[in-house]
Amino acid sequence: MAGGEATRLARAERRDAILDVAAALIDAGRLTDLSMESVADAAGVSRALVYKHFANRQELLAALYERESARLHRQLSADVAAADGLADMLRALIAGALAAQASRGATFAALGHVGARPRSQKDRQRRRDAQTLRYFTAQATKEFSIDPHRARAVLAIGLSAIAGVLAVWRERPTKENAALLADSYVAIIIGGLAQLRDGEPS
Repeated sequence: MAGGEATRLARAERRDAILDVAAALIDAGRLTDLSMESVADAAGVSRALVYKHFANRQELLAALYERESARLHRQLSADVAAADGLADMLRALIAGALAAQASRGATFAALGHVGARPRSQKDRQRRRDAQTLRYFTAQATKEFSIDPHRARAVLAIGLSAIAGVLAVWRERPTKENAALLADSYVAIIIGGLAQLRDGEPS
């Protein structure tokens, strides 16, 4: 491996390790007193090293939010792509979102509360959401043989409802409730598409 590439990899690994420590501090409920100094102390590195990777606390938190968002997007995309048919795609999406809420929901909530989500990340998320909607719409149009605009309307409502599903789960955060909500979510969307199909003129 060339020296320059090895250096870049080492730098990326150090940066990622610092973000891991920041995430652990947030998970432990220490967001309020999280600082460049507290991260350095918890990581067992010099403050200068933390500042070498992040200019300030806000930049560190923004980088953590983007990393966690990108990881979640990649995982959900892989799960959806591996699914067979629209119902399984929807189930993979909502099950993944519920699992992420269970494991990382507190971190996302804390980061969002302190404004760690920069405008550039919001723009990326909007593009991801638009891509997801197109992907699901294409599958629904193919599977249900309905007008793409009608399929898109149902899927747009369904995808935007994920936030509501997560809110209901937080009221009773159990595996049983997650399974019930996933079943209900898939049934509502598939049922809506089927009703549109059956109601369309031949």
